[in-house]
Formats: sequence, structure tokens, C-alpha cells
Amino acid sequence: MSERRSEVRKRVARIHGHVHAISEMLDEGRPYGDVVHQIVAVRSALDSTLHVIIDDLVEACEERAGKDSSMEESLTELRQVVGKLRSLG
Repeated sequence: MSERRSEVRKRVARIHGHVHAISEMLDEGRPYGDVVHQIVAVRSALDSTLHVIIDDLVEACEERAGKDSSMEESLTELRQVVGKLRSLG
């Protein structure tokens, strides 16, 4: 199992706690501005968790690819696409 899987699990647990807190904020009648602020934080945490997962998957592919030059070119292209996607978010 990947070392990053443990990191992902911790991030998801934290996100779960934040989502629960949002529910409590709504029950307490907190202003929408506060609620939206927390939702934005959760969205950011989800995005960063996805980045960790994608990095882990790409690294696993690189390890399996070995010296196959055509696979190496595909992985380089994948990294470029992922980088572009990250710059959009």
C-alpha cells in the first residue's frame, strides 16, 4: 500500500469533520457567509487531496513503465496535462 494512501485517509477524515461542522453551523443558524467560507475550505481540501492521489498514481505508473520510452513520453504528456488542469483550478 502506498505511503500516500495514509496521507489521503487523514485528509479525508479532516474533510469529513469539516463537512460535519458545516451541518452544525446550519443547525445553529450561523450566517451564510460563515457557511460559504467553510464550504470553500472543504472544496480546496478536496482538490488538494485529488492532487495527492493523482501524483501517487502517476508515480506508480512511472515505476511500472521502467525504461519503455513510449510509456515515458505518455507519462510526460500526462504530467503536462495534469499541470495545466491544476493551473485552471
